[in-house]
Amino acid sequence: MSSRRSSRSRQSGSSRISDDQISDLVSKLQHLIPELRRHRSDKVSASKVLQETCNYIRNLHREVDDLSDRLSELLASTDDNSAEAAIIRSLLNY
Repeated sequence: MSSRRSSRSRQSGSSRISDDQISDLVSKLQHLIPELRRHRSDKVSASKVLQETCNYIRNLHREVDDLSDRLSELLASTDDNSAEAAIIRSLLNY
């Protein structure tokens, strides 16, 4: 038995996850990540799926930050009492 499996089998019963469950979760992740969707029929390693998932999440964070900055700039250039300012504040969760 590999050291990874033996360490997993030593975990408490409630937190144990099977290899099949891990494979299923990795497959679901593969279908969620745009970069990996085109590889549906190809076998992609779990490592590659996790790496691409992390990259995708980092990119999403960057996009959110960029959009927040743009909305903040837009808010600064609008009248505080305008309907547009209220919409922007709601988007920024102010």
